[in-house]
Amino acid sequence: MVFVMRFDRAGLPFVVLCLLPAIYLFGDSRAFGGTIMLVVATLCALFFRDPKRHPPNDPSVAVAPADGRVVHAGEGELDVSPDGLWYQVSVFLSPLNVHVNRCPVGGSVVDVSYRAGKKLAAFSKRSAAENERSEITVDNNGTLVIFRQVVGFLARRVVCRASPGMTVTQGQRFGIMKFGSRMDVFIPRSATLVVSVGDLVVAGETIIARFNEDQ
Repeated sequence: MVFVMRFDRAGLPFVVLCLLPAIYLFGDSRAFGGTIMLVVATLCALFFRDPKRHPPNDPSVAVAPADGRVVHAGEGELDVSPDGLWYQVSVFLSPLNVHVNRCPVGGSVVDVSYRAGKKLAAFSKRSAAENERSEITVDNNGTLVIFRQVVGFLARRVVCRASPGMTVTQGQRFGIMKFGSRMDVFIPRSATLVVSVGDLVVAGETIIARFNEDQ
């Protein structure tokens, strides 16, 4: 059986830029240099890997938008959460995590915004308020859920492929963050959080909150 690894198209330039020198060096009988570039190309492909996930397909729950470790789970942080009362779940992604981002809920994309900012370390509390980020708002059967891609010290660019008017499904890929970052999800306070700080979550699969039936 042949193993084929899927990776996000945002990683293609990085992989190609490493493979071309590797091919040249091998062709020039410089196996050591070629091997190094081949290893680097493999590491790039691994960083941008995009494994298949199996969302619960349940509109009564929200799932993790990214792989990583929960660094905040509770009331929305001051100067971080949107106006109003929200629960906030923040996930920190290390460079070893899968960086493809997925929608925590399905529904209609109401708004997508981008804000330039700093590039503080993603695990810093200040990063959520001051760093460059994209913010997506989805209407899930009348319940608004907001999620943000926040760049970090190593993440130099956010790729967001969502746009207003799109209909998305739970667990659908919508973007990627390059090289270490953070994702924040804001959920109405009428919901119930089911994750805690320190939990490891899997994008598109791990349930982070449950919506009450009467909301």
